[in-house]
Amino acid sequence: MSSSNRFLSIYSSLLTLVFAIFLSSGLSTRNKPVETFDQINVHRINVMEPDGTLRMVISNHAQLPGIITRGREQPFDRPQAGMLFFNDEGSENGGLIFGGRRNSKGEVVDSGGSLTFDKYGANQIVQLVGVDDK
Repeated sequence: MSSSNRFLSIYSSLLTLVFAIFLSSGLSTRNKPVETFDQINVHRINVMEPDGTLRMVISNHAQLPGIITRGREQPFDRPQAGMLFFNDEGSENGGLIFGGRRNSKGEVVDSGGSLTFDKYGANQIVQLVGVDDK
């Protein structure tokens, strides 16, 4: 075997070994370090299943979705911010919402909060509400 063939053989073996190590270390997601943040500023967070089914939304007032049934959103103006929960079929089935505003004179026009849990396929079965309307 000539020295150039021997060199190429050793070189290709080493390169293959390095490539295999690189691939095996890059594909492992179990050992990925968890990132830690001191503060995160967002307008909306969607928690979804691997198949894309929406399970929870945490949102400000402007980004809070309308009513979602079986994954389809129907426009609905909500004057609140909060957290909405969704069942296995992607329909809203509860949440924690809150809001409040003042008029131009500084008077409280409305304020309140609501914690609801819905029966699967039906309306709310548990609701805690606190409302102060002018």
